[in-house]
Amino acid sequence: MTAAQILVVDDERIARENLAHVLSKEGYHVVMVDSGEKALRELEKQTFDVVLTDLRMETLGGMAVLERCKELSPTTEVIMITGYASVSSAVEAMQKGAYYYLPKPFKLDEVRHLVRNALERRRLHQEVQELRRQVVQGDTKALLVGKSAKIQALQRMIEQVAPTDCNVLILGETGTGKELVARAIHVLSPRKEKRFMAISCAAFSEELLANELFGHEKEAFTGAGNVKIGLLEAASEGTVFLDEVGDMPLSMQVKLLRVLQERKLLRVGGTEEIPVDIRVVAATNKDLSKEMATKKFRPDLYYRLNVVTLYVPTLAERKDDIPLLCRHFLKKAATAQGKEVHDIAPEVLDILLRYEFPGNVRELQNIIERAVALAQGSTILPEHLPPDLQQITLRVSRPPFREFLTLEEAEKEYILWVLKKVRGNRTRAAQILGINRASLWRKLKSYNLAD
Repeated sequence: MTAAQILVVDDERIARENLAHVLSKEGYHVVMVDSGEKALRELEKQTFDVVLTDLRMETLGGMAVLERCKELSPTTEVIMITGYASVSSAVEAMQKGAYYYLPKPFKLDEVRHLVRNALERRRLHQEVQELRRQVVQGDTKALLVGKSAKIQALQRMIEQVAPTDCNVLILGETGTGKELVARAIHVLSPRKEKRFMAISCAAFSEELLANELFGHEKEAFTGAGNVKIGLLEAASEGTVFLDEVGDMPLSMQVKLLRVLQERKLLRVGGTEEIPVDIRVVAATNKDLSKEMATKKFRPDLYYRLNVVTLYVPTLAERKDDIPLLCRHFLKKAATAQGKEVHDIAPEVLDILLRYEFPGNVRELQNIIERAVALAQGSTILPEHLPPDLQQITLRVSRPPFREFLTLEEAEKEYILWVLKKVRGNRTRAAQILGINRASLWRKLKSYNLAD
């Protein structure tokens, strides 16, 4: 995969070289310049994924770099760096499209984290643009790859729900594509020209999540040297995607509920309410009814989020789509890696159709990307698959040490193999085996493995 292109703009040599050194060690391709004028010339020559620019420089400052960058490449993310932080300049930078306003002194780990997040946001923006192109062309069926009955039903539901302004709850296992569904809803909605902001509720501590969602006022806590606009405020008039909402702490659930009810928020450390106009699309792989029963999720928030529920099927439930998904990921990976790989051997498809994909669509994508990277010719062959997939037929059909097994032994071996593939998830294993969970438990008990 091509290294991300980063432009560092700073008239202080040490600051410029430190940033370039840290980012180069992360595997990025870094271009350094020491003035705003040189930055504009670089921006005219090539497109960068992320620009880090000092705010105050002689003759041409960072605000001019930001404006020109957004004119040339709207999805390039710009991080403003300054030793002269102020509320007015922070607000101006955010209004002009800056990703983040970073006051000096800063920690290099903070820069690494910001750049990783900025690159992810740029990737999402580019995918949204592609979805918009498909919508303009009337190709709404291309929003989710697949022709199975379950995917077609999901596509129809998305098209019906998207034009409304109601909140949506997306259910599905990890790796099924819940975020893609959320972005498809946004792109097909009246809010499509505004921001789509995504955040994982499981990725932050309670304090950091509050800061990310609501922002903070200057001096709200130690180290808060400037105002930070939170995700909910930044996404006003757009769509907010709350991934893994079932992992949100209870105290944060109360605050989010109030925002949904009042359409106003308080920044951390703030006293004045700020109006927000957002549509919330939430997703979880948890059973929220069970979470409510154990007092881990608030029923009032559940009913606010769950105006419409969409279920994203597992890949095991839509195996008819595997060949189509393989071709889609093959084309994408070959283009990204610059390789002339355009075929998949029939034996490979046969192996993939036998596999249960505990990691769902995301796992299939990773398998194809790996295979493209390893392929020497134009065709993906079985030897390009992960070792455990290469042996899948042998493991299912032939015992490792004996030529023949009794029916009971063969059943036990297969059940244990399925459990291993789904990482011990007994509910999923029972579904694959076509039995209920109690029956599976009894069989495991007979093997002395029930606990």
